[in-house]
Amino acid sequence: MEKNPLQIQQITAHDYTSAPFEMVILPLGSLESHGGHMPLGTDALTAAILAEEVAAQIPGAAVLPVVPYGVSEHYRDFPFTISLRFETEIAIIKDILESLYREGIRRVFILNGHDGNIAPIEVAARSVKVAHPDIRIVSLGAWWETIGPLLPDDFFEVWGGLGHGGEGEMSIGLALFEELCQPEHAKGRVPNLPEIGEVKWCFSEITDCGATGDPTKGSRVKGLIMKKTLVDAIVAMLTRLNEKDWHYEL
Repeated sequence: MEKNPLQIQQITAHDYTSAPFEMVILPLGSLESHGGHMPLGTDALTAAILAEEVAAQIPGAAVLPVVPYGVSEHYRDFPFTISLRFETEIAIIKDILESLYREGIRRVFILNGHDGNIAPIEVAARSVKVAHPDIRIVSLGAWWETIGPLLPDDFFEVWGGLGHGGEGEMSIGLALFEELCQPEHAKGRVPNLPEIGEVKWCFSEITDCGATGDPTKGSRVKGLIMKKTLVDAIVAMLTRLNEKDWHYEL
C-alpha cells in the first residue's frame, strides 16, 4: 500500500510529530439500502472521497477515517440496514471531537453524507463547542441540499435532483465509485410531500423500491460537475476561514 499522508489512519506518530496537521476533516456516513442501483455504503463512500478531495487543496488539512454507520432506523424496512441509536451517534461524534481537542486540534470540518446524522452532529458539536469555546467547528450536514443552488436551474431533470439514491446521488456515485453502481437496476419514486414543513417519515411510507427521486436521470457527467462544484465551494469556504485564522466573528 502506498502511504497517503492526507489519511490520518495511514501516518505514523513520527510523521505527525514531524509535520503536524492543523485542521481535521471528519467524514460521516451510513450503511443502508440505496435501492438496487447503489452500494449500501454510498453515504460513507461519498463523504470519505469528497473529504480527501478537499483536504488535497487545503494546506495543513488531514482526514479522519470515515464513520461508516449512522442513525438509519428510518430505512430499516429495506435491506441491508445497520443503524446506531441517536445516543450512540451523538456519543461517537462527541468523543471524536473531544479527542481531537485533547490532541491540540482547534479546527474541525465535519462532512456528512447521511440525513440521519444531521441531528446528532448538531447536539454533539454544540456540546463540545460550549465545553471548549476555543475550538472551531464547521459542518456540512446535507451536501445534497447545498449543491442545488450552486448549479444551473435546469441542471437536474426530476425533483431538483433530490432523493435517497435519486438523480443527484446516483450521479455523484457514478462520478466517485462507478464500478460499485448498477444503473441497470435504477428505480425510484417521487413522493407527494408538503411544500413546507418536514414530514418525519419511515422510508417505506414514501417509496416501495428503496429509493426516492429518479435515479434513471443520473449520469457520470452530471456527477463530475457536481463533485467539482461542491469541492470548489468547500475549499473556497475553508480557504476564507484560514485567511482569517478562523476568526469568523470579524
